Amino acid sequence: MCIVPGRPLYRVPNPSIIVLLLFSRLLYSTSASTDFAQCLQDIQQGKFGPNAGVDNYGRPVSNISLATAIPYEMCVTACGGGPEAFTWSDFSNQFSAWLLPWLALLSQLPFGANDKLENFLVVVLTIGSPVLAAYSAALTVLNGRWIVRRFSGSTYPNTYRAIRTLSSLQQAPIQLDFDREVLLPSLIVLPENDYWWKDLLEHLNYTHTWSISAATSIAWVFIAYLFTVIQSLSDVLQGVEVNGQAVGSVWLWLLPVVIAWLQISPKCDSIRVADALRRANNIAYVATHTGIRRRASQLGNHHAISLREDYDPLYNDERCTSPIYNYARLFSWTAVVEEISGYFYEATRRSHLFQPVASEMEWLPSDRNGVMRDENRIGNATEVISYCLPFFPRRYQWGSGVWGRIIIASILALILQWGTTGAAIFVVWETPTRGLGCRSGSYLIYASLSTVVWALLLLSSVLARYSTFDYESRDPREIEKHHVRANLAGTMSIFTRRVGKTLAAMNATWILATCIFQFSAFFDRCYCDSSALGLGAANAFNVIQFTPEDLESMRGSWIGGVFLAVGCAAIYVGFINICINPHIPPSIRRE
Repeated sequence: MCIVPGRPLYRVPNPSIIVLLLFSRLLYSTSASTDFAQCLQDIQQGKFGPNAGVDNYGRPVSNISLATAIPYEMCVTACGGGPEAFTWSDFSNQFSAWLLPWLALLSQLPFGANDKLENFLVVVLTIGSPVLAAYSAALTVLNGRWIVRRFSGSTYPNTYRAIRTLSSLQQAPIQLDFDREVLLPSLIVLPENDYWWKDLLEHLNYTHTWSISAATSIAWVFIAYLFTVIQSLSDVLQGVEVNGQAVGSVWLWLLPVVIAWLQISPKCDSIRVADALRRANNIAYVATHTGIRRRASQLGNHHAISLREDYDPLYNDERCTSPIYNYARLFSWTAVVEEISGYFYEATRRSHLFQPVASEMEWLPSDRNGVMRDENRIGNATEVISYCLPFFPRRYQWGSGVWGRIIIASILALILQWGTTGAAIFVVWETPTRGLGCRSGSYLIYASLSTVVWALLLLSSVLARYSTFDYESRDPREIEKHHVRANLAGTMSIFTRRVGKTLAAMNATWILATCIFQFSAFFDRCYCDSSALGLGAANAFNVIQFTPEDLESMRGSWIGGVFLAVGCAAIYVGFINICINPHIPPSIRRE
């Protein structure tokens, strides 16, 4: 479970208030009197003068009866500034075809927290920042490849299990205990701890992957999207102002993210992860100075690997086992893996030199199957520690290769977000009146805030890591300055995380409200239809009657938008499929 004592109360907009406001808006728009078709007829009949109408490019017409568009200021005067009347049939059809399948697909996201509020916040954060959701999924896959390369030089017993186990613990706030330095070397060297690695891997080997319900949900969403796209392209003029073509593109990011998590199968059930580690730690052995191996649980409450359970708000996201928070665990998880892999590598090096753990013993050859004899792996505490410690330990403050993985995951996430939302913006932009309007502006704000949220939370994780750095100096003043900087970084980390999550909640509310406004004809008013936001009030005009050229252009733009959105989603899914389940070298024996 996510242990977050002292967690700030983010001001997530109350859903009941949102529903009430939207419902009141629908009641108002039902009684609205704006009728653009009738308004255009009045313009064409000359009721507002011979210069009241323009063509679909905003140019004056020689004969007012040929007008197909109305200048924005004249539109407000002749038609009114309100929206067209709300039509329930249009709203229900568009909502059920373009938005409802995506909302249903949210149930297939991996949650992990055994708390309804925490799981709800995961949904809010996912909708509020698709960049963060896609980034965490891509980062998880890249971490899986990196850990295989990190252990590639090790052939010591349990190397394969260590790779699988540590990769599965990406969703857990794991930490190492250095208070008793013999714990971790004992876990790697002692033959009794083979059962520790085996037991932990077995209890972590549960899956959140493809099921009939998951496959059905994904197939339903994809087929519904495909059919609605075909339907909208076959009749472009049908409900063009409330059409959900752009809405389908702006939500398309969810499909590859869900597919990615189902393929990754993250071990994120907080109770099961904690129980698996507790069971394994109960059977862990530790070397003593007398050479007798004893259960670590009999010597105290210290364990080589454990879950972080402190109450520092700096680690709130790190303690949450939901996979979307993998961004917060990158640096700490990498540090744990590097420490353990370094011990495995040194033990491998010594075993290749036929050096047993006990200095007074002779190396015994492996059996006919190439399995190292247990006698080569036992010794007292001092010998076990020295067997795993490298002569020249390499310490990385940030972790090796983290920035490369961050950059690649960021590029993929941004391509997915801006490819799908950019397609939605393009579709609306190219629908006359062309330009930046209420609909395209709303999608632009959504993608921009999603990117800002991701950037703030990524910055928060960097600051949190910096606040934990040790600083060695003979000058007490320099040490004091470092502590001040570290405390400031920790405070800024908490602040940026809270701001980011608040913006994510606002952004999730924004995109849901935008979709409702699109389907309910709220945007079907002079200001929005005239693209006055981008063209300006003086140059804006409302195209009411489309020409055959407009229809062909719209159809081509809509097809291009679909290909752009689907293409970016395919790039993301393709990357996940190429990089997932990396090849483990044959030199690493699979126990």
